[in-house]
Amino acid sequence: MRKIQMVDLQKQYQEIKQEVDSSIQEVINNCTFINGPTVKQFQANLEKYLEVKHVIPCGNGTDSLQVALMALDLQPGDEVITTTFTFIATAEVIALLKLTPVLVDVYPDTFNIDMDAVEKAITDKTKAVIPVHLFGQCVDMERLMNLAKKHNLYIIEDACQAIGADYHFSNGEIKKAGTIGTIGCTSFFPSKNLGCYGDGGAAFTNDDDLAKKLRGIVNHGMFVRYYHDIVGVNSRLDSIQAAVLDVKLKHLDAYNQRRNEAAAFYNQTFANHENIITPVLGKQTTHVFHQYTLILKNIDRAKVVAYMQEKEIPVMIYYPVPMHLQKAYQDPRYKTGDFPVSEYLSQHVISLPMHTELDPEQLNYITSNFLKAIELAKK
Repeated sequence: MRKIQMVDLQKQYQEIKQEVDSSIQEVINNCTFINGPTVKQFQANLEKYLEVKHVIPCGNGTDSLQVALMALDLQPGDEVITTTFTFIATAEVIALLKLTPVLVDVYPDTFNIDMDAVEKAITDKTKAVIPVHLFGQCVDMERLMNLAKKHNLYIIEDACQAIGADYHFSNGEIKKAGTIGTIGCTSFFPSKNLGCYGDGGAAFTNDDDLAKKLRGIVNHGMFVRYYHDIVGVNSRLDSIQAAVLDVKLKHLDAYNQRRNEAAAFYNQTFANHENIITPVLGKQTTHVFHQYTLILKNIDRAKVVAYMQEKEIPVMIYYPVPMHLQKAYQDPRYKTGDFPVSEYLSQHVISLPMHTELDPEQLNYITSNFLKAIELAKK
């Protein structure tokens, strides 16, 4: 049996090796390493895939969130609501820009931001909300957009884990994750569903003026070479990464389908197990399973992790510490117990290997050993 990885990029590369090698070689032959035609081509193809007017490539997913906030001209002290149960980058960019992060809890089933909590957290200082489409499925964007309209708020979608997911509105309209709010953001980190072979990211918008501003911000605030009209940053997607992404974009839907097939195998195997809660799909969204995350009940999680490591099966905890309990983000407004769902999840979730190359032999080995681990770890 092939060695099991959390993400098997080597096997995935072998399937598309000829396409990727050819695309990279073309960049090297042309020596157009920064903002070359390959970047423009990938940008155009991603715009078409997402059905969004503007894609602004940048250096990484964290940068995409930062430049999105910069483009909105928010002022120090302005409040930005986001979830406490997510990767640190979401709050990091808020803090870096001297804005005030306002944290709220998540739903216990989908792990996505709790809309009742968002509504309660809105004040006259609230300027924006950053919903995180966690683990691969969309937040309740219809309700959030209604709140945004009512309170005149910007919505910056953190779609770093959900590229390719669809959100279904009640009127029948379907939009891709990241294309619904004011600005959408994504990461092309290698392990993402659409990942490059280094760092990369992008912002999306249907607003022409915002798109122009975003393009200036990522390029030192330049709209005309050597004329700097606004404060910007240096955050560009290099051409070799764009070459890889343009190849993989053609396979993205197939990749997401394969992830769904692996998730279905997991779901079926663990169905109705008294100690395992399998992922719950939101009512108006598809899932692209960037992660396959379970909740363990009455189980010593550390014993499960140790057993799986002994069997050379990688597992991960996303995320072991919610935002409000992280040392760097301690705030007198928040204390242990303020966000009970997120705190519970941090102590009880576990993620199994999830990628496009999982085969039946691997899936059987993972699930059979996981069930053994559960039996051994019952409290």
